Amino acid sequence: MTRIAIPRRRLLQGAAAAIALPSSFAALAQAPARQLRIGHQKGYLSVLKARGTLEKRLAPLGATVKWTEFTAGPVQLEALNVGSIDFGDVGEAPPIFAQAAGAPLAYVGATVPRPKTEAVLVPKGSAIQTVADLKGKKIALNKGSNVHYFIVKLFEKHGLAYSDLNLVYLPPADARAAFEKGSVDAWVIWDPFLAAAQQSLDARILADAVGVVGNRAYYFSSLDYVAKNADVLAIAIEEVNKIDQWGAAHRNELATELSAIWGLPKAVADLSQGRTAYGTGPITKAILAEQQQIADTFFALKLIPRKINVLEAAGAGIA
Repeated sequence: MTRIAIPRRRLLQGAAAAIALPSSFAALAQAPARQLRIGHQKGYLSVLKARGTLEKRLAPLGATVKWTEFTAGPVQLEALNVGSIDFGDVGEAPPIFAQAAGAPLAYVGATVPRPKTEAVLVPKGSAIQTVADLKGKKIALNKGSNVHYFIVKLFEKHGLAYSDLNLVYLPPADARAAFEKGSVDAWVIWDPFLAAAQQSLDARILADAVGVVGNRAYYFSSLDYVAKNADVLAIAIEEVNKIDQWGAAHRNELATELSAIWGLPKAVADLSQGRTAYGTGPITKAILAEQQQIADTFFALKLIPRKINVLEAAGAGIA
């Protein structure tokens, strides 16, 4: 029989490969690690981050959490669109603009209505006494935010047209500066900026959203993430609601936590939490019908480029 000589190097390589096989198979057998990348504003998600309870709940699922702070909802949705985050919190209007722009948005949770936490502010000594007095006046607001829809519906309720609005689009910090200097006549804003302006600028509420719009907050993800991680997202919504339910019975303690997170005086947090309604739950068709009204309003005003069907961003399992 003829023997075939095999070079020593090849023999060693073969032996090394054989030794490596068990660990390779072990790696293949392990489930890939899951992660929930959360984009948050300074609010209840920040409280959840500080408490660390979500990480504990997700550990048995083999899921970890990564946190990134943002200044506003529209920026969070931009991050979702480019695949940088999987979950976040936002007001009622920004998701409409995001969906119209083609973002893979999915609604996964919503708060109860909170109409008292957004309002039109005017300086204490302003001659503006009614909503009708706002016609043609310079009104500062954050474009595409919850207050954008609020001012549209407020004008409509008082018999004014969108063309009667003289809007100055500014983010909250710039809007506050313009309001303080008298560069604008009114400012449409939400808490805690609203409470801070009341406390430190002695600003006067001309009208809040009660009887005008619901002003829910929403929790969002991407359609792809929902399809693969519905269990993770359900737990996240449960944990947010636990903070809500605890806060309803412990407003003072929650205000203390939020005061530290916001970097604002406790009195500001007290004012904000005193008018907040508590409760967070899953998305329903009835809730999305409210969002459809916002979408249809913005399309009619040509604020979004196309008509959208909000149910396409429903994810799975809505009631």
